[in-house]
Order: sequence, then C-alpha cells, then structure tokens
Amino acid sequence: MRRYKRDQRIRGGLLQTAQSVAILRRAKQFGLISLRTIVLSKGQRLDHVAYKELGDPHAWWIIAALSDIGWGMQLPPGTILSIPINLDAVQALVG
Repeated sequence: MRRYKRDQRIRGGLLQTAQSVAILRRAKQFGLISLRTIVLSKGQRLDHVAYKELGDPHAWWIIAALSDIGWGMQLPPGTILSIPINLDAVQALVG
C-alpha cells in the first residue's frame, strides 16, 4: 500500500493526480481546453464554485489546476479562476 496515495476518482472517473494537474495546465497553455474566467467574491470557496459552475463540488481541483493556484479551498476575493466550459474535454485528457 502506498503511504501517500491520495488519488481520487470523481465524476465520470476523472482521476485527481499530480500528473492530471500537469496535463490540464499544459492543455490550457496550448489552448486545448475552452475556458471562461470568473472573479472570486468574498466568502466563496473553490468547492462551492465547482458545484455552481460544473455541477460537482469535487471538481474544485480542476479549477485550481487550470487557474494555476494551490490546493486551498478558500482564496482571497479578486482571485481570477479559469473554468472549463466542457468537462468532457477535461475527461478526454485525464479520464
């Protein structure tokens, strides 16, 4: 058993790993994923934004990866977030 194994399958089998994060960041860099941006308001958390925008609170890590931010749920107001328009495109890359 791996001591630090924290991989997690979410919605449709998306696998949350460091490799998945790197893949998503490269895809953003090369324009392979359509994104829209939102500006975080006071009191908003990534999991709440993920639920509202993507329909799954567990997809917060996708927003974090595409927004080049760390793993904190709470971020300061004014933080610009990149939201994928289509989760199927994300799944095609990291599913």
